[in-house]
Amino acid sequence: MLDQWLAQHDGVITRAQARDCGLSDDSIDRLVRSGAWCVHSRGVYFVANRPFTDDARIRCVLWGAGVSAVLSGEAAAFWHKVIADVPSLIDVTVPRAGRSRAEGCRLRRRDVHPKDVVLRRGLRVTSLELTVLEASVGKAHIMDRALQRHTNLERLRRAHARNVGRTGSPKAERLLKAAEGGARSEGERLLIRELRVQKIQGWVVNFRWGGYEIDIAFPGVMVAVEIDGWAFHSDRDAFQRDRTRQNVLSQSWTVLRYTWADLTERPERVVAEIVATVDRIRCSQPR
Repeated sequence: MLDQWLAQHDGVITRAQARDCGLSDDSIDRLVRSGAWCVHSRGVYFVANRPFTDDARIRCVLWGAGVSAVLSGEAAAFWHKVIADVPSLIDVTVPRAGRSRAEGCRLRRRDVHPKDVVLRRGLRVTSLELTVLEASVGKAHIMDRALQRHTNLERLRRAHARNVGRTGSPKAERLLKAAEGGARSEGERLLIRELRVQKIQGWVVNFRWGGYEIDIAFPGVMVAVEIDGWAFHSDRDAFQRDRTRQNVLSQSWTVLRYTWADLTERPERVVAEIVATVDRIRCSQPR
């Protein structure tokens, strides 16, 4: 029973779980003294003859925070297999009331709606939808990826409504509105604002050329800036139209493409790249 537990839980076990597997406290202490089990935190152990994987680290951190703790944020997105890389900082959510330890994690005190706490591979984790809402704040591509493969807007909306007032809730609302169809226009507004703030000259919005409309154009140097919406909205026909449009434009224009996530997460980098491209072409033009 003990071997089966350890195999199914990445070599991690708590003292209470070890007791459930039939071990006495003395047996547990002997395993620790012999070096067979390593103490990760109070009452949480790792079997020394196993590799300490990302999954094992997450289990150790969460179980070390107490029985009421819930894995959340990007770590929960990793656990749900929405993202492939485990974050360096593990987010753990605990109830407002009560005591909780915080070792190796970022602890958040908040009461999560019961519908948004699920059990996945033996861990208490925020639901897929709440996980996506929280992990996407600052990393909008996570929501886009989740909408393509794992969930839908209606479910995200319901989870958002159940957890109003949490940290990041206003940003999540903005993400949802963008995902509902306004990403491209909102991205355009964000870029226009950045261009104006930095006093960049020579651009035109919705510039008509050859039967096409360019989102933001620098006609003097033939630089076209195109803003994409959310990938989950795309279908095969729309994808083909975009590629055909870009191929035609690329014959005469230098085309730069950006996503809504680019413009919300790294606007300075976007503007710097646009300015560098415009300056490079301008400098190469004959005088």
